[in-house]
Amino acid sequence: MLMDWYVYHGLKTLTLDWQSKRNQNIVLWGYLVVSVGVTALFLGGLGALTTAKGMLPFHEYMLSLFITFFVTKLIFILVMFLGDIGRFFVGIFNHLGKHPQTGKPYFPSRRKFISELAILIAAIPFTSFIYAIWKGKYHYKLHKQTIYFDDLPAAFDGFTITQLSDIHSGSFDNAEAVQRGINLAQAQKSDLFVFTGDLVNNAAFEIEPYIERFRQLKSPFGQYSILGNHDYGDYIQWDSEAEKAANLQQLKANHWAMDYKLLLNENVTIKKDEQSISLIGVQNWGKGFKQLGDLDKALEGVDPKAFKILLSHDPTHWEEIVKKHPVPVHLTLAGHTHGAQFGIEAAGLRWSPVQYRYLHWSGLAEYNKRFLYINRGFGFLAFSGRLGIWPEITVLTLKKK
Repeated sequence: MLMDWYVYHGLKTLTLDWQSKRNQNIVLWGYLVVSVGVTALFLGGLGALTTAKGMLPFHEYMLSLFITFFVTKLIFILVMFLGDIGRFFVGIFNHLGKHPQTGKPYFPSRRKFISELAILIAAIPFTSFIYAIWKGKYHYKLHKQTIYFDDLPAAFDGFTITQLSDIHSGSFDNAEAVQRGINLAQAQKSDLFVFTGDLVNNAAFEIEPYIERFRQLKSPFGQYSILGNHDYGDYIQWDSEAEKAANLQQLKANHWAMDYKLLLNENVTIKKDEQSISLIGVQNWGKGFKQLGDLDKALEGVDPKAFKILLSHDPTHWEEIVKKHPVPVHLTLAGHTHGAQFGIEAAGLRWSPVQYRYLHWSGLAEYNKRFLYINRGFGFLAFSGRLGIWPEITVLTLKKK
């Protein structure tokens, strides 16, 4: 409310010399109604987090608009505040020097120019966030990465993998836009398709309208998936533990309905021309999150010398356990971070607020010839948008040195 009060007076300065008081009132009261209304709807939607359905797209829209207005107001206030600091020092100077004529204030009035400048600068984040909400969340980007290995079986030289992660189907609000992303992924015609967790936000039913669409993703060597932290239904309230367990069982069934083989601390052998690699999948293991992933169990029956690819949702699993495990895992595929859905990856500059939480948050990392690739996420969560960190479809090519 204090922010709104400050912005209101900034807008009042902007409209002070308007001839039409009606237009002035429309701007001032219109701003208050919209800003306070968005805040009220956002606060009212917080109660949805405790329901069995969790946060629906409408609530995510309200959160997104709240963030958009908050950041815009903050920028507007900062510019106005700098102008007010200038007015303050001018006033002090006038007071000490006794410059103003008798009866005139020491502190000058706000200048309209400062309000105009504040509007202009604040328009940059406002329009950026609106684009992120309107278009950016479905602005699918193809990321291609070639990784070289000393001991890759010769038959797999040039083997391709398409990876999706963090679909978060409960947030989708445009099925045709989602289909464009699916079509782009299928058009890569990779040898293997993998999905690295967070199929839903909370509940199994969220993916069901999209099962047939994601079932279109096929590859010659199969489709494999794992669970992410959101797939266990831990972030909403259930009427009973039995209901929560039934939700997880239904989610697992939905993986099979999409023709994805769900790997739960287990492994499969991928064979090509009488040679093979091991594909390993663990349940979620994350620092600060659910830790059900058991790499030792998942490695049972795997030749320690075999070429190994691990599907593990949270990249902290690689950082904490995988990269120094006594049994070397050549390549780990993860997701989870979303790249915060906001940041900069352009002209050699790479920044996202998520980097203050995760050492590795997108793209390729390497330690002692053990590689990690982190997908930026296909979907979105909470903030119904993406800006700078666009939704990702990954295509990895394995090459023998």
